[in-house]
Amino acid sequence: MQAIEGRRILLGVTGGIASYKTVAVARQLAQRGALVDVVMTRSAREFVGAITFEAVTGRAVHDALIAEGHALDHIALARENELVVVAPATADFIARAAAGRADDLLAACLVATSAPVLIVPAMNDRMWAHPQTTANVARLREIGYTVLDPAVGPLASPTEGAGPGRMREPEEIVEIVERTLSADASLAGLRVVVTAGPTREPMDAVRFISNRSSGRMGVALAAEALRRGAAVELIAGPLGVPVPHGCAVTNVETTGEMAAAVRDALPGTDVLVMAAAPADFRPAHPAVAKIKKEHGVPALELERTTDILVATRDARPPGCLVVGFALETEDIEANARAKLAAKGLDMIVGNPAGEQGAGFGSETNIVTIIARTGDAEHLPLMSKGGVAAAILDRVAGLRHGR
Repeated sequence: MQAIEGRRILLGVTGGIASYKTVAVARQLAQRGALVDVVMTRSAREFVGAITFEAVTGRAVHDALIAEGHALDHIALARENELVVVAPATADFIARAAAGRADDLLAACLVATSAPVLIVPAMNDRMWAHPQTTANVARLREIGYTVLDPAVGPLASPTEGAGPGRMREPEEIVEIVERTLSADASLAGLRVVVTAGPTREPMDAVRFISNRSSGRMGVALAAEALRRGAAVELIAGPLGVPVPHGCAVTNVETTGEMAAAVRDALPGTDVLVMAAAPADFRPAHPAVAKIKKEHGVPALELERTTDILVATRDARPPGCLVVGFALETEDIEANARAKLAAKGLDMIVGNPAGEQGAGFGSETNIVTIIARTGDAEHLPLMSKGGVAAAILDRVAGLRHGR
């Protein structure tokens, strides 16, 4: 994503043990080309030194509300930055922000800014559950701030952590920042369902038939749809890559399970993108127990699995735009066009299997996009993120009649 390259971000740090994770947030934002202005509270400096943030951002750290030469820092920072992120946000800071206090530089910046504000809480789980914190968070959301619910996981105290309170991970925070700063709202208000990854068809209790798909293309499509403002559900077989933060996920194992999940997800869906690589065949008679090699080489009889696009065609809601994929070893365009017609698709993406830089497991791809109009567009080698953007550009165009 290029959403944050050259963008100004104010990163507020308050006095919690989770502030060590904020260093990673600052570093990742800076690596993506953002200009990061770190504003620390006095208590934050008890946990992490300002020089650490200066080192990872290459920019000065701000902390003084009233000091010679800094009297108007809160106004300048509030005006110049396009997004304010507070991570970690302690219970105390949330209370002060909810009350509209401006008694330190970070709080004053919040009062002075008109930019979007993202609050990332971190505190003891009992503090997060306290009625006063609940009321303060509700007030911040009422103002228009985005407040992330904290995660469940290990907290500072080894005896605590049964409930939410843990700060979200740096990668997730950066991903949310990128989506927040994206100017592309071409899929805003739409529900997009994406399938990703392989399926597995059991031979016995421990073995299965599958393929080399990592799910990278489908995951890239889900992340790009999120960036464009869509509500996204990812129906995923066993993936080899992380799931994008912010989308609903339904995990499946077999092709039959994926077909059932797609059917369940279709009501209310505006766009269905079938980027998964489900197994086409399955063992006709899978063994209940592990097949022992001492018993000799078993005969393996195969049968067809469910064709998901065909089996769920009757469940597509009116106006649902459907995108399919065709991974081929030969005659890519001809085979893709045949699949486009046979399965009633609006668009199909053909790509070569086994070609260097394309296909399963690769971080790049080479595709041909064919629309229902019959036009074909051959794209050069590019990242799968770039391919996802190109595909969704055309989806947005079809949705808007272009």
